[in-house]
Formats: sequence, C-alpha cells, structure tokens
Amino acid sequence: MLTTTLFVAAVGLLPIFASADVLNLSHLSWTLKNENGSIVIPAKVPSQAHLDLLDAGIITEPLLGINDFTQRWIVNDNWTYTADLTPLSSNLTNDTTALLVFYGIDTIANITVAGHPVDWVNNQFRQYVYDVTNLILAPVNNDTNLTIALESAWYYGLNVTARPDAETSPTGDFEYPGVRQWIRKTQSDFGWDWGPAFVPSGIFKPAYFVTLTPATANVTTPAAHPLLASTGSVFIEESSLEISKAGQTSIVRANQDADWVVNVTLAVRSVMASDAPTLTVEIPELNVTSNLLALSPIPASTNGSTFVTANFTIPNGVPELWFPANLGTPQLYNFTVTLSLDGNDTAASFTTRSGFRTIELIQTPYSQEELDARGITPGDQWHFEVNGKAFYTLGTNIIPFDPFYARMTSAQVRWVLESAVASGQNMLRVWGGGIYQPSDELTGGYDFYSVCDELGIFAWSELIFSDALYPINDFLLESVEPEVRQNIRRVNRHPSNAQWAGGNEIEGIVIGVNQSLSNGTHYLDEYQTLFGEFLHDIVLEEESSVAYTDCSTTSGVLSLDPYEIRYNNKTPGFIYGNSERYNYDPSVAFDYSTYPVSRFVNEFGFHSMPSFYSWEEVLLDPEDFSFNSTVVASRDHHPPSGSLAFPNPNANQGQGQMTVAVELFLPTPHTTDTNQTFAQWCWSTQIFQSLNMVSEIAWYRRGTGLGENNLGALVWQLNDIWQGVSWSSIEYSGRWKVLQYGMTNIFSPVVIYPFYYANNETLEVLVTSDRWETVEGSAQLTWYDWSGTELNSSTVPFSVPTLNNSLVFQATGLDNIVPPGRNASDVFLLLNVTAQVDNRTVTQEQYFTPTTLAEAKLVDPGITVTPGDDLTFILSAQGAVAPFTWLDHPAGTVGFFQDKVTGRPTNGFYLIPGIDRTLQFVLNPALSKVASPDPADFVVRSVWNNTHI
Repeated sequence: MLTTTLFVAAVGLLPIFASADVLNLSHLSWTLKNENGSIVIPAKVPSQAHLDLLDAGIITEPLLGINDFTQRWIVNDNWTYTADLTPLSSNLTNDTTALLVFYGIDTIANITVAGHPVDWVNNQFRQYVYDVTNLILAPVNNDTNLTIALESAWYYGLNVTARPDAETSPTGDFEYPGVRQWIRKTQSDFGWDWGPAFVPSGIFKPAYFVTLTPATANVTTPAAHPLLASTGSVFIEESSLEISKAGQTSIVRANQDADWVVNVTLAVRSVMASDAPTLTVEIPELNVTSNLLALSPIPASTNGSTFVTANFTIPNGVPELWFPANLGTPQLYNFTVTLSLDGNDTAASFTTRSGFRTIELIQTPYSQEELDARGITPGDQWHFEVNGKAFYTLGTNIIPFDPFYARMTSAQVRWVLESAVASGQNMLRVWGGGIYQPSDELTGGYDFYSVCDELGIFAWSELIFSDALYPINDFLLESVEPEVRQNIRRVNRHPSNAQWAGGNEIEGIVIGVNQSLSNGTHYLDEYQTLFGEFLHDIVLEEESSVAYTDCSTTSGVLSLDPYEIRYNNKTPGFIYGNSERYNYDPSVAFDYSTYPVSRFVNEFGFHSMPSFYSWEEVLLDPEDFSFNSTVVASRDHHPPSGSLAFPNPNANQGQGQMTVAVELFLPTPHTTDTNQTFAQWCWSTQIFQSLNMVSEIAWYRRGTGLGENNLGALVWQLNDIWQGVSWSSIEYSGRWKVLQYGMTNIFSPVVIYPFYYANNETLEVLVTSDRWETVEGSAQLTWYDWSGTELNSSTVPFSVPTLNNSLVFQATGLDNIVPPGRNASDVFLLLNVTAQVDNRTVTQEQYFTPTTLAEAKLVDPGITVTPGDDLTFILSAQGAVAPFTWLDHPAGTVGFFQDKVTGRPTNGFYLIPGIDRTLQFVLNPALSKVASPDPADFVVRSVWNNTHI
C-alpha cells in the first residue's frame, strides 16, 4: 500500500495526517509551457497561467497599468501543465487503486496520465475524479507524466460559435464578445462593467492523488474533512449534510414546532463491497448520537461513485438555533459522520460543522386579512424568514475577489466578510456571473461559506448564469447537471445558505427580447426550459431547506407547485417579486419618485473611484494621476465596450456621470496641488456614492411600514476585483470606502433619517426599526450654522412597532424648516437617535442640509488630530464645522476606524466645534504590510479640502 503524507495549502489551519492516503499535487514538480514551446517555466498547482508567468518574471503584475490590454497574448495561447508522477507510480502495487481528484480546472482541457488520454473537460465549476491505476502501471513509451493541456477559452468559444448550427444571443457582450454563454466558466472572466477581462486558465483549485487498498483498519479519530476520512478502502468523493424541519421542502413551509431532520448523503468510491453498510452521526455538544442507520449496498467500484443516504430526527427545542449575527447568535455544532462496512470496523469518519435554522423565501400572495389589517398593497410577498420570523434583509452583493482565483487567501476573504458583518449586514448575494464560492481551503482554495456560518451572515447563492440568453442543447445540459448537483450538495451543510437563484438578471432580459424580437418566443421557451424546469427540478431534488427562484431579479411566481414563473402576468396596481434600481442621472439621485416601490430591492448602486492609495498601487507614471487620464479612464468599464476596443470608448460616460454628481452636490475639487486635487476627486465620488446609497437604503427601510412592506435592501456591490472604477464599498486592497461607513450607520437596528421632498419643500424625519419588538427612545434635532454655533434643539420621544417607522418631525416650506432668519445655505440639521435595543443603548446620527454642500457657505474648520495610544486619534474642529471629516490610514495598512464611545465603525462624519471625536484604527495584521503604522502617516481631510490645501 502507498502511504504518503498529506500536505495542505494552509498548514497552520489543518493537521498533517501521516496515515492518510492522500497527496496534495501541489508538491509535485510542475512545468508550464505554451503551444509552440517558446515558453517553458516552473509552475504551481493550484495556479493559473498568468500567475506562473508572473512568478517566472515573464510578465509584470497583471493589474499594473494597462496590462489587461498588453497581456492579451496570454489569452490567445494554449497552456500545458505537466508534472512527473514518478514519486507516486514507483510505489504503486497491484492491490493499490489510485484516484486523481481535481476540485477545479479552468476550463477547456485534455487530461493525460502516463501517455494515456483520461478525459476532455469543459466545465470550470465541476469536480473530477478518475481511477488512473491501470494507466500508471502501464505507461505509454515510459511516459510518467500527468499532463493538463489547456485550450484558449477565447478561441474555443470562437470555434464553437463559428459552427453553422450555433445559436446567437442578442445580448450579453461586455468585452470578449459572443462566446461566454457557450463556456461553463466564470462569466466575468470575459469582462464586466466593473472589472478586467483576463480570461485566465489553469488548475485553479487544489488537486489530490488518493490511494485505496482493501484494508479494514479501524478509525479511532475522526478526520477534519471528508477528503481526509479515507483509511485505505473508501474515498468519500462528495458529502451532503442537510438539516430541515420534518415535512419541510423547498416549496412547503416549515412547521417551527416540528422535529429536526438531519439528512446525510455520501458519494463513495470503495475497493471493498458492502451489502449492509451503516452510518452514525454524533453531535457531542448536544450529547446526541443517532442509531446505526442502514444504508443501501456499496459495491466494490472506483470508476464511479455510489450514493448512500440516511437520516435521523432530533427533537425540536434540543439544539439552539442559528441566527445571523445582527439578530441573534450563529450557533454551530460539530457533526461527526461515521461510515462502517458490514458491521466491521469504521471505514471512514469525519467531523464537519453546521447549524439548525430554517430560512424561507416567502413568495405567496398576501391574505385579505393582512391587506386589511396592515394596509399592504395587494400582490405577492417577497421576503425571507429565519426560524419562522420575517426579518429585514440588509446587505450587499459580492463579485469574484480577484481576476485570478488561485491567488486568493482565506485571510483576504475573511476580511471582506468580517467587514460586512461589522457594518450590520445579514446577507450577501453571491452574484451569478462569477464563481460558486467555496466551502473550505482544502477543496476550494479558501474559506467562504464556513466563514459565513461562523460570523453569522446569510449567503444568497446563485447558479452561474448571467446577463445572457443561453443556448439550450444536450451538450450544455449534460455539463450543467453534475455542476449544479455537486455544488448544491456541497453547500447544503451551511446554515448560512439562504436560497438558490437560477442566475443573474436574465428573466428581465428574456421578457424584453420576447417583446422586441420577432423570434422572441424562441428565447423565452429556452429560458423556461432551462430555468423554469431543468435547473428548478435539479435544485429541488438535491435541496429541501432553501428555496429556488428562477432569477436574481424576478416578477415572482404564479405557483410554486407546479412551478410557474409569473413573467408579465401582472395585475395593475399590485406588487410582485423584487426589484433593481440603477439611475445614472445625478440630478434625480435623491428624487424618491424614481426609487422602486418594491417588496425587496436586491440591486442598486452608483459607481465611484477607488482612493488615491489604490491608484498608487497600479499607476506607473505621474501624469496618470488625473481624473480623466488615459490609464484611469481605461479602468472605467461603465458602460462596457462590448468589444475588444481599448481603452473603453464608452468610459467618458461613466467618468462624466461621476463628474456631474460631484459638481452638483459638493465643492468641485480644485487646488494648487495636482495630487491632492486627484485624491479629492476620487474621495468626492465616494461621498456622492455613499449619500446616494444611504438615501435609497433609508427609503427602502421606510417601506416596511408602507404598502409595499419592503423587507430587503442589498447594495451593489461589496468588494472589488481590481483597482478601478466600480460600485464597491470596499477597495481591492481591503480599504473601506465612504460607502462602507455609510452603510454601517444606516444599517443600524434603529435609524433616524430626514426625507426631503424638494418639489414641495417638505421635510419628514422618521425613525425606523428592524427589531422584532417595539423599540422606544428619543430623537434629538439640532440646528447649527457652518461656524458651529448651535441655533436650536428639540427632543422628541418615539415608539416604533415591530419592523416599522415612527414620524418625529414634519414641515413644509423652507421658511418653516430652517431656523428663523437663516438662509438655507447657512445651516444644517444634526439628527440623533437613542434607543434601547437588545438590552443595550443604540445611538445613530444623520445630517440634513437644506441646500447641497456645493452651495453651502463653508468655513475653514481648522481640524486638528491628536494621536494617542493604540492608534487612537482625537479629532477637533477648531474653526468651524467640517462636513465629511475623514481619517485615512496609510498605504500598506488594512483596517477600519471605530468610534471609541460607540464601538462602531465610524468615519466620514460632520465634525462640530466643541464636539470632539475619538477614533481608533483597528489594524488587520494578517493583511497589513506595515505592522506598526506611524500615526504621523494618517491623513485627515474634509470637503473643505476640495478647494483648499
């Protein structure tokens, strides 16, 4: 028997099992060569061709300058990874079975072992396992290599679409045109309006060599992962652990009083047959162990997997429930799964973590009783309920974290997720044009879902179809089916998973095409086949604890059983499904009549520039540091070119929208220092983005108490894929934008917000709560002039019912709003709310300016910064009010600022004379290149600095 040491990518996180029959292929000696052999370099696994070329010094960092253009030659070539298998093959014996396990190949590749063809693969999102025993033992011409020959995805797509029977799509081009819907690959690899188009290729996830023998050794210690559970005779290829209520399905509501059902499914390859295998599940924290659970027979077969399933019940009330962190405790338990063959000693045992929760997407019509009692507009519901309780969904959308998946780390992803939780978010939407996010490092390269479980944030999951009409044929369906099944089974164990959507935005596209094209019904029929039937049926077969929706943004359903998509079958005046809002006319950014009246808004955003610090990471020449320089504009893909034209010929539109927004609402940046002017321009676009998004969030949250009964707002978008113009709230380096702090404030459980209707000069101040109990407190409204003089103040008590609002001020006409004798441009209103929530005091503040800050008569604030211990800073305004006072941390550091009084992330506030603020920088040491930043390197700015040094 071959016994090798398991090497793992993150040794500090996972133990090394000296007895495990698993070898990480990263420890073979790999080479990478191009098609004609002119490039032959050392390589890694997991990796991608760009990354290995970078390590070899052939190219510079792909994200520098205009490398997304100059490095297109890499996309146009074919790349081959090769490793000598001699360290493995020399030890194989006749009773040893060798399995080759790939958790991700990107994308079109021929796999060869010892000169034998193994497979041609064409799906980045699938896991592949092969029995290669006989191939290794009988090499062709003494060939001892493992070879993965990757074909250019771009040229593959061109070849496929050149076929006479290839169906064309009337939509879907961002950069590389016309091919992505034919390739099961990250769709944004071909370009999107917030990122580059590198079209990478490689063995981008971990790969392993697993050996099995007909041994009967008894396992005494459970493995930390199913991959590590093999003791010699059994390999667990897949595992699914799903927890739901008895009787619950994806379309049948959970009875919250019912017992819990724990369902375990294993995909097994075994060299030993078993007529009566058994399974046990233990939850030590609950002192719960199942009976011996009988399984169906397991044959002696390693050419394919055998699926075995068992379930058992746990009485209701025994486990504590998992909640998102802003609503409770994300309670997790250890589940030890043990497989035995024919009553013999344990064949495999592993421990995984999961939690008990129900998460349901409610899409049924409101009852007449609800309509009458609550004044709800007729139509269907569209909101989530956790453990039987409707809650307000607050969150963002995520995109791929890097153009090159293989270099992402768990530390980087954890930071983004921790930032989301710190800002009060309870759900992230995993956008359907990117990647199926992984569960753990061992198989996925980095942690995602397991961190969501731990931190307490839901993940709305999507199948990878986005903004295109996908051709329906057997070739596509045969590739997609195992892709979808594998990923759903993998994600099942995660209590953070909230739903599966069929894809991103396609329902609206196909409705439009059906109405506008003469053959539109053809595309509608194909959509119905793929998303209304094929994918729907697969999800419901594999999943019973979360819902399926055909699309991220949808009109909802006519029926769940049978599944009937509503499309345009709507009654005027009724509200259905969910909504998006993108409006790039800054003049109506705060016009509430342009906001959707919706049950749930799952996408809304406005783009902004990254900070000066991020531009320093990628701009190479001093003249590039200008708002409309060629290189800066080349990183604005809004709207996208729709072709390979470079730089983006449409960038002037996106740049122009940001320019107009800043000029309308803020002092136009212009100083004698060109770098400061550029920095202030970048920052000012972020201020407008934050103001706009905070306004929308407040409006949608207000809708909980109105006819739409809005119960969800997901901002587009959370993270960046590179240093460029995007809709993100966190930059590529992990630096928080103004929006991230703005969301932290407006995502507070109790918020106060001034709604101003410019058309009739009406101001309404509301307090909104997302709590499940009545919240009481007080609101304070204080007027100041820009010199910092307090003009008047009032305090109003309030009581807000469950998920509702309370009006605390209303007036019409500026003369009745601003203090007597004052001009609107001379004053602003500070709004504070204090409430008791979850046995603690919660505070939150907002500001109202009767005119824009571009018109406000600002005065030099004379900001001083006094450093203290542990990276604390006391900020004082010595001269006047400083709108959007902002403290920047130095280059090379990652972290956020928190208010020392409230303990909440805080930045970008109005600094008022006599009201000092103390901030502490919370450093992330794992990601920061500077371990002990110098307080002198921290920079303070406000909108005053838009026009003053």
